[in-house]
Amino acid sequence: QLHSDLDKGVGTVKYTLSGDGAGTVFTIDETTGDIHAIRSLDREEKPFYTLRAQAVDVDTKKPLEPESEFIIKVQDINDNEPKFLDGPYVASVPEMSPVGAYVLQVKATDADDPTYGNSARVVYSILQGQPYFSIDPKTGVIRTALPNMDREVKEQYQVLIQAKDMGGQLGGLAGTTTVNITLTDVNDNPPRFPKSIFHLKVPETSHVGSAIGRIRAVDPDFGKNAEIEYNIVPGDGGNLFDIMTDEYTQEGVIKLKKPLDFETKKAYTFKVEASNLHLDHRFHSVGPFKDTATVKINVLDMDEPPVFSKPMYTMEVYEDTPVGTIIGAVTAQDLDAGSSSVRYFMDWKNDVDSYFTIDATEGTIATNELLDRESTAQYNFSIIASKVSKYDTNGINMLI
Repeated sequence: QLHSDLDKGVGTVKYTLSGDGAGTVFTIDETTGDIHAIRSLDREEKPFYTLRAQAVDVDTKKPLEPESEFIIKVQDINDNEPKFLDGPYVASVPEMSPVGAYVLQVKATDADDPTYGNSARVVYSILQGQPYFSIDPKTGVIRTALPNMDREVKEQYQVLIQAKDMGGQLGGLAGTTTVNITLTDVNDNPPRFPKSIFHLKVPETSHVGSAIGRIRAVDPDFGKNAEIEYNIVPGDGGNLFDIMTDEYTQEGVIKLKKPLDFETKKAYTFKVEASNLHLDHRFHSVGPFKDTATVKINVLDMDEPPVFSKPMYTMEVYEDTPVGTIIGAVTAQDLDAGSSSVRYFMDWKNDVDSYFTIDATEGTIATNELLDRESTAQYNFSIIASKVSKYDTNGINMLI
């Protein structure tokens, strides 16, 4: 209330109001000088109003006293809950961390007056996420609360954080936010073969350099911590083979270094070692970060054509030798297991081949016509050897 000493209470004085919010937020009773708020006030919107008041003579309209200025301060009440302006949060912490490892700091703000009472004094607590994590009630720093949390057991955690004003007391207003925490991987798991022996079957006709099989060790870690290197353990049986890592699947790809021959050796046995490329010294006590498995390779017999005793035969015969004279023989052998008989025949490609015949069983070659050196001094033709059981063939050249 405003009051002038010149106001005798007989209605000769009029009070006026100007300044911040005059007529919109505040009004004055022209007769009594009482000032009233005509709408709700919000300290967070405007904490101060500067007003000017004056007493005026009703008849002359002239000021009775100099204009006076005064300030209205809006007193705070607890009408704002704390808010996490940066939430929801995303954070990460390495798996297997000790208790108390730093994860993240959250911060809530309260628009109420921090200088008046406890309206803006915020206390933090965890509503969901215990017993895995803890939070400092004053600073909002989140830390691990359990030791050795394992990513391979559980990787993702969602923590619900509450910020409550009034120092956390009953009746305080509260706000919440979520923190999504991921356990990042460390190399705490060695590679392990799922079985101790791998069996492979490989055709003897496999080409040198070709992949003949794959084996795999399992590492539950992630990324570079799961990268594996494979090596053949030196010793008997492994000198014909090599192994490399498929960088996409982390499998060990076994390749052939030298040719295989079923008739020479039917099986090979060797050991393969799988080891991590990137080690973490903190987990050496877990044990050696490598594992060994045995690889047994059975060579498969494949049908191969008969093999002649030499790649080319040269024979001599006199001209005018009687028809049917044997001038020589060729021999071929089936080297496969359970070998079958071999049959021989001429490779008829031109008229020259009609001058000679071959015995299909014995491989003996005989003249089929009278020969004239002055007409033809040399004959060149091919002989084919074939298995009786299957049509597998091989051929050599003849020079007569």
